[in-house]
Amino acid sequence: MIITIYGINNCDTVKKALKWLNEANIKYHFYDFKKQPLTTEIICQFEQLSDWGKLINKRSTTYRNLSDEIKNNLNDKIAFEQVLVHPTLLKRPLLLIEDDSQEKQLHLGFNAQNYQALFQHETA
Repeated sequence: MIITIYGINNCDTVKKALKWLNEANIKYHFYDFKKQPLTTEIICQFEQLSDWGKLINKRSTTYRNLSDEIKNNLNDKIAFEQVLVHPTLLKRPLLLIEDDSQEKQLHLGFNAQNYQALFQHETA
C-alpha cells in the first residue's frame, strides 16, 4: 500500500493528520504543495477520484480572495486552472491511498475515526 498525504505544513488539520499517522506507525509520503508544485497529472488524479465541489475549499482565504467573476463561473476548467495557480484552494489534507492492485482512493480532510476505519488492519 502506498500512502501519500497532500497539504501544507503549516495547516492545523494537516498537522493533526500527520500526527495521527505517525502515532499509528503508518508509513506515508508527505507532499507539501507549498514546497513542491502540484503537477497537472496530480490535479487530474484528484479530479478523477473526486469532484471540484468537494475538492475546492470554499471557506479558505484563497477562495475568498478570488474575483467574483471566477467564483461565479467556476466550472471544471476554471477550477483546474485556479488550483494549478493557487493549490491552497484544495481542501486539506488530501489522503491518497493506492493498494497493491493499484486501485486508488482519495480522502479529503481529517477525522480520526475515519482514519482509524481506513487503517484498522494497519494499526491492529
